[in-house]
Amino acid sequence: MNVYLDSLGCRLNRSEIEMLARQFAAAGHAAVSDPARADVCVVNTCVVTAAAERKSRRRVRALARANPEACIAVVGCYATLAPETCAQLPGVAWVVPNAEKEETVETVKAATLQTRYTPLAVRHAPRTRAFVKVQDGCDNHCTYCIVRSLRGPSRSRPVAVIVAEVQTLVEEAGCQEAVLTGVNLGAYGRDLGETNGLSALAEALLTYTDLPRLRLSSLEPWDIDEGFFGLWEDVRLCRQLHLPLQSGCDETLRRMGRHITTAQFVRLVEAARAAIPDLAVTSDVIVGFPGEDEAAFRASYDLVAAMEFARLHVFPYSPRPGTAAVRLPEPVPRVQRHARAGVMRELGAEHARRFRQRFVGREMTVLWERRRSDGLWPGLTDNYLRVVSRAEGDLHNRLTATRLLASQNGRLVGEVIE
Repeated sequence: MNVYLDSLGCRLNRSEIEMLARQFAAAGHAAVSDPARADVCVVNTCVVTAAAERKSRRRVRALARANPEACIAVVGCYATLAPETCAQLPGVAWVVPNAEKEETVETVKAATLQTRYTPLAVRHAPRTRAFVKVQDGCDNHCTYCIVRSLRGPSRSRPVAVIVAEVQTLVEEAGCQEAVLTGVNLGAYGRDLGETNGLSALAEALLTYTDLPRLRLSSLEPWDIDEGFFGLWEDVRLCRQLHLPLQSGCDETLRRMGRHITTAQFVRLVEAARAAIPDLAVTSDVIVGFPGEDEAAFRASYDLVAAMEFARLHVFPYSPRPGTAAVRLPEPVPRVQRHARAGVMRELGAEHARRFRQRFVGREMTVLWERRRSDGLWPGLTDNYLRVVSRAEGDLHNRLTATRLLASQNGRLVGEVIE
């Protein structure tokens, strides 16, 4: 059976779709890159915003158009939120909520399918970066977030299982970098009785695997302290921290149910930057939250301006059914929410440009991905700088010393140092 796998939304969704790909391969099925060649299409969906929900529906319809004969499995958050709506989309044969996601392969295998193609031999091409799910669920109560109700309480995978998985990715798939993901990654291990679970997990991976690079995905700032930054004494830990701010106004943070003040956030970032040279601090900000007047937006803008994040994701507030925020007074009109998002994105783009410019003329190690159709090799430094090069030879899945020559079009141009 040929299977096409797709994912929308967060890195956790991507890690889950990669895990499903490995499970399908272990069961003797083949992953294909073209949905027109698939017997089954699997889509891991997202509903964190109304826009993400629309994208999930559009992606399913696009797959049905690309291959009207394929059977489609809609899995994940949209399947959990609106199973009846998902079932009515064209081509959908299975609706798999989050609670049953890990049984997706068995669910699909149980159906009788007439395979239209000879299954391809399963080949594991070297993979540059693997997204590894270590934790699921969340015990926080952010008033705007629907994910907690769709994913359930926080729960962690055992350290030994994760270490074995990562070492297998290194040995069998040629993985050069693993990205640890979770709904609330900083809470890793608490349900297992660990007080410093994420630190212990990172130390185990750095000690017991041959992984060249380890990267952490998003961490809630209240889940870490200054002692956490000692982990970066190991140079294999990528110098990037994604710390969601969400608002630079304390009153807005209170209404959001965030467990931090702006002063605490600033102190944490200052400590991280002092401990980790050339650290990329990236963040998320929501604008237009209910009750955010012009003064609150200006306070948020000013704090973001002072922080100079290396990359900033900006979201206009999106009301999600069933969350506490939809009942809050003083909603901000949609036009105003999107206008504020545009202003904040311009600020974020300028800070990203400044961060890139700091490294022009420097030598950095770059992990190269697959060469693009225009002949350029794209890659990433450990502190999340996007680099391109026209180098000769095969750079795919290699870590090379690279001289950064210029900043152009939102990326750095690099020259591989032989």
